[in-house]
Amino acid sequence: MPIKTVAIMGAGDMGHAVGKALGESGFEVVTCLAGRGEHTRSLAAIAGMRDAGTLDAMISEADIVLSIMPPAAAEGFAMEVAAAIQRSGSTPMFPMFVECNAISPDTTRRIETAIRNAGAEYTDAGIIGSAPGKPGSPPRFYASGPDLGPISELDGKGIKVMPMGDEVGRASAIKMCYAGLTKGTTSLYTAVATAAESLGITEELGAELSSSQSAAYEGMQRVVPRLPLDAGRWIGEMEEIAITFASAGVTDKFHQGARDIFMLLEGTPFASETRQTFDTTRTLEESVRVYVEHLRTGSGASD
Repeated sequence: MPIKTVAIMGAGDMGHAVGKALGESGFEVVTCLAGRGEHTRSLAAIAGMRDAGTLDAMISEADIVLSIMPPAAAEGFAMEVAAAIQRSGSTPMFPMFVECNAISPDTTRRIETAIRNAGAEYTDAGIIGSAPGKPGSPPRFYASGPDLGPISELDGKGIKVMPMGDEVGRASAIKMCYAGLTKGTTSLYTAVATAAESLGITEELGAELSSSQSAAYEGMQRVVPRLPLDAGRWIGEMEEIAITFASAGVTDKFHQGARDIFMLLEGTPFASETRQTFDTTRTLEESVRVYVEHLRTGSGASD
């Protein structure tokens, strides 16, 4: 059955951009905004995503459901979807649930079991790259599972679908390893810069890095002030990466440490900014001074 209506939950920075791209490609795009804040509602409106009103109504209309949300919320949402399918009776309300979040292979397989037991089909997906419409797009949707036909219909419609075979978990695995490098690196930049500020050597370290590690220093200056915008969403992602590495027999301590850094940043006042309100003039030095203040007061520290 051709895909006509795509449901996306939720309408965040990535989700609304994917929804906008799919809408512009001719799909009907719906979401559920019940209980969502004004920022999410605004993004959904920008994308032209129609609010179905309730979760049951949203998935009853959909030919395919894409779950695009912070990883900590992914499993809970999937359980809500499974319950909604069961409420509908024995016939699935839609043919395919696509789990697009940054979660471990173990987590995606648990979600698969719940969705299949409820009567629907399942695809494991991992998103790598910038949202549609941004530099470097389209994002790659790595996908694995026994039936990749439905998600393949979205290929070239603002996203690039990258098939990875019929084994659920493979798509999540590549996302975890990729983000383990990229987001792990940004957390290391932040840890080094914050430690230098706490030790009183920010100026001296900056001079040395600009001379001998210019690419790394430029990356540090660029990303460290921005990280509080995403820190809250990435705490759960670091936990999922740690679980993935442990399951592969590799130490999970790198990304437990990365989680702690993002917890620190989530406790700063900068975390309340959005991409629209972010202070683009704030420097690395100004940022880490605030991080150290919160480090010393225990804000955002791990248990």
